[in-house]
Amino acid sequence: MATYLLDTGLVLRHLRGQRRTVQLLRGLGKESRLAIASVTRLEVHAGMQPEEGYATQKLLARLATFNLDREIADRAGDMIANSKRAGQVLSVPDAIIAATAIGHQLTLVTLNQGDFRHISGLSLYQLDEETQV
Repeated sequence: MATYLLDTGLVLRHLRGQRRTVQLLRGLGKESRLAIASVTRLEVHAGMQPEEGYATQKLLARLATFNLDREIADRAGDMIANSKRAGQVLSVPDAIIAATAIGHQLTLVTLNQGDFRHISGLSLYQLDEETQV
């Protein structure tokens, strides 16, 4: 069973061979199966270069994918509405990722922790400063 949900930025950094990200994900992968939200899979495919196809498919095959269902969609929509009322911006993909993490009781691993800190009930993995750069 997965424990960690990866944000899109981490998956892209891993695919581009950024050493600290590769080391982080390998370490987390030894503890638990890693997962992504379906919207992360979409974003990775959308940004994939033709020569990255094989490596991308190989990586995605090792990650569990959680689909967008009615409960996650409702939660994500509520998060966006609550963020607007609080004067904050939460994108649709980030809301889906956060709602997926909460709905499946996963810890979100993200380089953009500031985008998610205001979301109640969301568990964030604390990255060291070197990994965040």
